[in-house]
Amino acid sequence: MAARAIMLQGTGSDVGKSLLVAGLARAFANRGLRVRPFKPQNMSNNAAVTADGGEIGRAQALQARAARVQPSIHMNPVLLKPQSEIGSQVVVQGRVVGNARAREYQAMKPALLGAVLESLHHLAREADLVLIEGAGSASEVNLRAGDIANMGFARAAGVSVVLVGDIDRGGVIASLVGTKTVIAAEDAAMIAGFIINKFRGDPALFNDGIAAIARHTGWQPLGLVPFFELAHRLPAEDALGLVVGPARGRSDRTLVVVLAYPRVSNFDDFDPLRLETGVDLVFLRPGEPIPGDAALVILPGSKATIADLTALRESGWDIDLKAHVRRGGHVLGICGGYQMLGTRISDPDGIEGPASSVAGLGLLDVETVLGGDKVLVDILGESADGTAPFKGYEMHVGRTSGAGCAIPLLRFADGRAEGAVDASGRIAGCYVHGLFSDDRQRDHWLRRIASQPSALAYEADVEATLDRLADHIERHIDCNRLLELARAPGFKAAP
Repeated sequence: MAARAIMLQGTGSDVGKSLLVAGLARAFANRGLRVRPFKPQNMSNNAAVTADGGEIGRAQALQARAARVQPSIHMNPVLLKPQSEIGSQVVVQGRVVGNARAREYQAMKPALLGAVLESLHHLAREADLVLIEGAGSASEVNLRAGDIANMGFARAAGVSVVLVGDIDRGGVIASLVGTKTVIAAEDAAMIAGFIINKFRGDPALFNDGIAAIARHTGWQPLGLVPFFELAHRLPAEDALGLVVGPARGRSDRTLVVVLAYPRVSNFDDFDPLRLETGVDLVFLRPGEPIPGDAALVILPGSKATIADLTALRESGWDIDLKAHVRRGGHVLGICGGYQMLGTRISDPDGIEGPASSVAGLGLLDVETVLGGDKVLVDILGESADGTAPFKGYEMHVGRTSGAGCAIPLLRFADGRAEGAVDASGRIAGCYVHGLFSDDRQRDHWLRRIASQPSALAYEADVEATLDRLADHIERHIDCNRLLELARAPGFKAAP
């Protein structure tokens, strides 16, 4: 039987498309269907390593998990990773092909359509159902020419569309009806139905609203989905979902601070810490001082390490970090944050912008040279003392070396040493993402910084949350009708 596909587009960003696709993926997988998630174009600095050796947006990796399959480069064939100075890095089918500013990328899009359709075709060969997620808003008519993310893709692939509106932000009737008004009639004809997401209150009070939308658009209502209260237990797609600020919860919890510089990446590394009942995790934006009672300060990954190091200094965090270390606090750098902790970062080939070399924070005796092939690999290993196994992944450009590496933080399964730890044992860095997702490694760190054990089984928690999300979706979306609306892709433009 030929695979069927259906596309969820939104009236705007952050209307919950990614979460709905994840829930639908688990719901239909529970029915025994072979499901594959697909997002033609994504913009995010939160990326995941795939089983076939590339990278995609982490939202698609979560959706793959929901579908109970390994993530593939074909699930997100075009990934844009915003950088300072040079616009966005463009990743096509898992590999970096260059950098482009917004106007330059608009000119590139028509040439990328072939790769996008090729990836859809690849997934369709191995699936019963492909769940496609649009990007941003379907009503961005100013970007319609050459579009590969929303209606342009739907027309080229010949797939039906369901439009998602977010009632929580207000104006959902106008958002849906307005979309019908501003898009071309040929595009509107691709939309078969609509879903209202993030509803709160008595659903009977919105019956007239649903009827009004259906009357003005001619589209079928497919569901009124209540706000899913457990959404915070799943990784957010991008920085729109990142809760930041200096506010704290209970003072008896261990305070862990993450420095959210302008081009922070892979911040979902720290979701497991956020869910620990004994931990208060706080993301700080530049300009917010590092609290004096922090047990651990984390310098996370960055898509533009040198630019973010400059922002770190301009915010005064370099001074705060030194004071934190004097007080006996712990510091951990991950990937770009590890590079910042060293004595120097050099970018001789201008990978992040103009060729340059800058002094690091000097908290670890290591130096980094940006360059070479991008490392994209899943990793197994243990802490250097052999007490805590871990599984994670590497995603970086650059090599770090120096005397500080003589005391490594980790050791890979093949025996290689990784990272560096200073003589005090309180300042450390490494390239491995996902350390805290492993219960054993997270327990190791909590005992190290606060003499407290972990109280969370993180992977089991994610699985349970996906199952509850699927139940939520089945109760509030007409999944049978959604399947009826799905159809075999038409591939009006040859893949």
